[in-house]
Amino acid sequence: MFNLYIKTHNELKNQVTKNYRCSEHELVNKLLDSLSISDADTKKAADLAYGLISKVRNNRIKGHGVDALMQEFKLSTNEGIALMCLAESLLRIPDKITQDKLIKDKISSGNWDNHTNTESIFVNATSWGLLITGKLIKSLSSSRLSSVLLKVVAKGGEPLIRKAMSAAVRFMGKQFVMGESIQSALQAAVNKEKKGYKFSYDMLGEAAMNDEDASRYMQSYIDAIHAVGKVNKGLDVHSGPGISVKLSAIHPRYSRAQYHRVISELYPKLKQLCLLAKEYNIGLFIDAEETERLEISLDLLEMLLNDKDLQGFDGIGFVIQAYQKRAIYVIDYVNFLASSANMKLMVRLVKGAYWDSEIKKCQVEGQTDYPVFTRKFYTDLSYLACAQKLFDYQNNIYPLFATHNAHSLAMIYFMGEGKKYEFQCLYGMGETLYDNVVGQNNLNISCRVYAPVGTYDTLLAYLVRRLLENGANSSFVHQIVDKEYPIEDLVKSPIELSKKAQGKSNPYFTKPAYIYPNNRLNSKGLDLTDEIQLNKLQLVLNKYSEKEFNAYPLIYDMEIPKEREKNIVFSPGNLLDKVGYVIKGTDDDINFAVKQAQDGFKIWSQTKPSERARILLNMADLMEENYYELLNLLVREAGKTLNNAIAEVREAVDFCRYYGAQVEREFDNETHKARGVLVCISPWNFPLAIFMGEISSCLAAGNAVIAKPSYQTSLVAFYAVELFYKAGMPRNVLQFIPGSGSVIGNKLTEHHDIKGVIFTGSTEVAQTINKNLSVKNFDSVLIAETGGQNAMIVDSSALPEQVVTDVLTSGFDIAGQRCSALRVLYLQADIADKVLNMLKGAMNDLRVGNSQNLATDVGPVI
Repeated sequence: MFNLYIKTHNELKNQVTKNYRCSEHELVNKLLDSLSISDADTKKAADLAYGLISKVRNNRIKGHGVDALMQEFKLSTNEGIALMCLAESLLRIPDKITQDKLIKDKISSGNWDNHTNTESIFVNATSWGLLITGKLIKSLSSSRLSSVLLKVVAKGGEPLIRKAMSAAVRFMGKQFVMGESIQSALQAAVNKEKKGYKFSYDMLGEAAMNDEDASRYMQSYIDAIHAVGKVNKGLDVHSGPGISVKLSAIHPRYSRAQYHRVISELYPKLKQLCLLAKEYNIGLFIDAEETERLEISLDLLEMLLNDKDLQGFDGIGFVIQAYQKRAIYVIDYVNFLASSANMKLMVRLVKGAYWDSEIKKCQVEGQTDYPVFTRKFYTDLSYLACAQKLFDYQNNIYPLFATHNAHSLAMIYFMGEGKKYEFQCLYGMGETLYDNVVGQNNLNISCRVYAPVGTYDTLLAYLVRRLLENGANSSFVHQIVDKEYPIEDLVKSPIELSKKAQGKSNPYFTKPAYIYPNNRLNSKGLDLTDEIQLNKLQLVLNKYSEKEFNAYPLIYDMEIPKEREKNIVFSPGNLLDKVGYVIKGTDDDINFAVKQAQDGFKIWSQTKPSERARILLNMADLMEENYYELLNLLVREAGKTLNNAIAEVREAVDFCRYYGAQVEREFDNETHKARGVLVCISPWNFPLAIFMGEISSCLAAGNAVIAKPSYQTSLVAFYAVELFYKAGMPRNVLQFIPGSGSVIGNKLTEHHDIKGVIFTGSTEVAQTINKNLSVKNFDSVLIAETGGQNAMIVDSSALPEQVVTDVLTSGFDIAGQRCSALRVLYLQADIADKVLNMLKGAMNDLRVGNSQNLATDVGPVI
């Protein structure tokens, strides 16, 4: 039986799930109807925002320099990209040789001369990385500096240049990271606290790859809470400093698939941190991460609020991302949780930091729609609607508004008149704006700075993410300091912009199904983090879980004798699960099938390409209509995990649509001559995808096909051929003969009327097929994809976490049974120990077992 950990929810939680990928048009109109902001306040907000932006631009030179950096090094330029690459990896590289090569590679691609005479000393220093040393910049004029620098680097990586560039990157990093330790960060905060700022400290760390990483990050949070608590000086959770926690940093498997592990292993850690924060009376926020992790974080929040040991603690904080379509429903739900538990909850409202990856992920996975808004001003509209709701729920919620957008800030200022709240900004990015907000001489609203803390080797990934978010030309952080960008455009109300757009989605982001040109549909995916889809999936899969399938030769105008032996098929993941039976083909079957295929070929090769394409498109649609039964077969017969099975169905669908579209658009029977009768021999590791890829390409081009699947996965192949018949494929054009490769495969490839073979499998078998074809069929063709010793070569510039992720995926996904699976890993000696230690820990966290369990990472090997 399939076990996907189905959970039941109340109606408010169901609303969160239902609106995961809701209609953008309907939601925008609902948000517009929900807002009750007067025209007078809208006008006052625009005027206030205009004034704030003007002050920022006038005081730009006096600022911290990061906004100037963003303006100078746009990510649409070579210099901006080079700077990002240097920031991401230079300080991580332990050896001088690789450092020198990286510096040479990146600075040679930029026109750095143009960036050495700006108004900002910070920009100049970052451009060259040389002003810090103080000498080279004085001895050379700006016009000569670029050429001389390149000559020095070309001579083998001059240590001076290396040190200067490293210093420049560190200097830039200091603008984004509060301190390398919590003690240094607390010390750096003193002067800003006098101005009216407050702080929430985040101990920098990317997602833990193994238990060792998680333990180290956990200890850093514990140490930080002790340090922050000791300087709290009796302040409460709202007026004193706090801590932000990234849950993926304290558990290596923080995902929906590992739900039971998260609840049993991660929750005790989170509770421990909250109890410690309660002891010191400081706030502790659960940071928001990718959309797919939202609901599991809500389950953890519910457990915290209902934990008797945490009763009376008002310092539990939760982050909500306004760019998620369901943000407004999440606020309803967390308010319900707080009210039901008689707890006061802090909620930080942010715009959201993963927008580009959320969009791309949905396109890659073929989801029905995006979980985030496709227009920036829709997110701004959502932000205002969420802010209004947070103010409505002040009995249970203390709101914190994190934004760098002057107009959003101004709107909230007037919406929140007479109410308790605070603003938030990112360290190193928002202070130029909020210097005009905090303090009695300004708006006198407090601002809490989200302050990253950590060593520079942990800072890198965070730093690049911030550069990407805020260095984009469309970013408000970028536009607010761009004097060429009209202030009038920056203070336009998202309400008016949304009304003008009438709720229509961004025309540059069609739904994931329509991302391909020439009207070719993207294959449909399933989201295994969506509770509604999981409920339906488990119900339907278990309906088929005891069904027995069968496979036997499918040969036109021939009945298979009933007395033939039936070979029972058991699931490789559960040897008690009888999946069905297979009847093998014989020599007589082969001869008869070839003759029938020759007759079918005569008509099929002259069939219009458009008609052949139509049948392929029908087949693609039929596979999606029978999605769940195909998944059931793939999991039970082939041992596929659900993720792998979904990917396999999608690839098979994409093959049919791709070849169908190509043939209809480009082929002509007079210029694109079909070859004749072809044999397709497919492997067991991709029993549907490769099987369909081979036969659909041959059929699309006008050939007749005899399909010989891997004997281990004949049931899946048989099911696919039957679907092809339903799609309209003539039975004498596509025929099916199961059996062993040594018998059926050999006989087919030796047959003198076979005009070609498409084969995926071992090199040894491919050589045998090639020999068989060459003996009798001099005009036959062999198309073979075989295995090999695939290697990965990693130097010290690579991010270890990314290396480990890719090694796990390539080496162990599909139980390591890909033709292209990673077999050999070469590591530069300088980083080998660190990467291997991380890799071994991550491998230990993989779950091996029956693929019918959602938590299984590695299913059975066939």
